[in-house]
Amino acid sequence: MPFGVSERSMPHAYGESPKNELAGWRGEALTVGVPEYRQFCPVSRGAEVFAERWTPLILRELLNGSHRFSELQLGLPRISRNLLAQRLASLASAGVVERRPAERERGFSYHLTSAGEELRAVVEALGAWGYRWGGADLPSGQLDPVLLMWFIRRRVQVQAVRRDRAVVRFDFRRPRRSFWLRIEPPVVDLCFTDEGFDVELVVDADLAALTAVWLGRLRLAEAIAAGSIRL
Repeated sequence: MPFGVSERSMPHAYGESPKNELAGWRGEALTVGVPEYRQFCPVSRGAEVFAERWTPLILRELLNGSHRFSELQLGLPRISRNLLAQRLASLASAGVVERRPAERERGFSYHLTSAGEELRAVVEALGAWGYRWGGADLPSGQLDPVLLMWFIRRRVQVQAVRRDRAVVRFDFRRPRRSFWLRIEPPVVDLCFTDEGFDVELVVDADLAALTAVWLGRLRLAEAIAAGSIRL
């Protein structure tokens, strides 16, 4: 599967149903609540498109290369299928997203238009602001091993892999759960069950510690010294 997640090991909740997706996309079947400030100010008009709940995160996923509905769900595990379909429909109506037939599979893929690409700087600026002013604490309710692994998968430096296949297993302590990154350059797949390949590296980690390392709030060497991450 060329889109970054192993379909054989994908949890059912993240599976994609083209029929349901199509039903959710039809504008006439949905009441998409778009806020209207009724001001001519460009900030107001831009906020009507950008500032809906979940929309900045959907744009984040699209900007980072997620194009299938199931991929967007992995990066947004707490959004319902119907609401995701509504937000994509709103963005398409605004000329920010384009829906295309998938090239190699059933269903559709979602791509940013030139107007959507121009929102990259806005999303990056929002992320920089959130990193600086959003607080360094990591409440347990914000920790998500699936989301963290999805982010890690996106940043694997495949050019550094000198073999046809390399597998890294991540074992989280609380909650107890394992994930596998299967790297077959140039593809990196996130797997939720053991596919039986030899594992080159095991990362045993506390979820909060690995999240803090990922965010740059904690140095990897410090986490290893404290025992919260073991390689």
